[in-house]
Amino acid sequence: MDNTKTQPVIKSAREVEIMRQAGHIVAETLAVLADKVRPGITTRELDDLTYRTLIKQGATPSFKNYRGYPASLCASINDEVVHGIPDRRALKEGDIISLDVGAYYKGFHGDAAVTVPVGKANARVLALLDACQSGLAAAIAAARGGARLGDIGAAVQTSVEARGFSVVRKYTGHGVGRNLHEEPLVPNVGKPNTGMVLTPGMTLALEPMINMGGWAVKEQPNGWTVVTLDGSWSAHFEHTVAITEGEADILTL
Repeated sequence: MDNTKTQPVIKSAREVEIMRQAGHIVAETLAVLADKVRPGITTRELDDLTYRTLIKQGATPSFKNYRGYPASLCASINDEVVHGIPDRRALKEGDIISLDVGAYYKGFHGDAAVTVPVGKANARVLALLDACQSGLAAAIAAARGGARLGDIGAAVQTSVEARGFSVVRKYTGHGVGRNLHEEPLVPNVGKPNTGMVLTPGMTLALEPMINMGGWAVKEQPNGWTVVTLDGSWSAHFEHTVAITEGEADILTL
């Protein structure tokens, strides 16, 4: 896709500050959830906790009823890449779970995700999580005014593939603001110095999704949950950032 032809929404300083408030709510909610992850808890219980925590902070869930999505939380386990629907499944020792949360607050969305181990994880799983976090850090470092979208994708791809993991192609980051998904799409693979020029005031959800095996994925019959094609495990980390003249301003800390 040629993202040079899309029209990103530029936010004012006041709007960015409201998004920071939304982002703080997301971060607080993710911290609460991560603290509760343990063997035996169900993803439905985590979803209920997500809803209560967001409402308590004066926000509403960005995801619930969005295009028909039935929950407040995306909870993706092991080989599930994104959009796992919470249900009665209980987490088991050694699993990993991606927790993806969006908060709608004062007319704007914040969006972030973390992947955490359930109990003790083996060394290869911990390496997967570390590689995904490093890929996100590389994306954030590349996201600055005057750079291009391709610089972000190239930074993620280089970082992740150097560690022996693969980057999901089909699903990407995106613009975010008054709408949960805005232009532009932000691929996690790419070539440097290609694509749209990043402009201060753009707000982006940067979210590498990486797999232990191949990068191919498929959608489950429920129409939402995405899994790896080869059954390998997957990790997902995300922050919402604002583009500035210098380093990106992370809004979901």
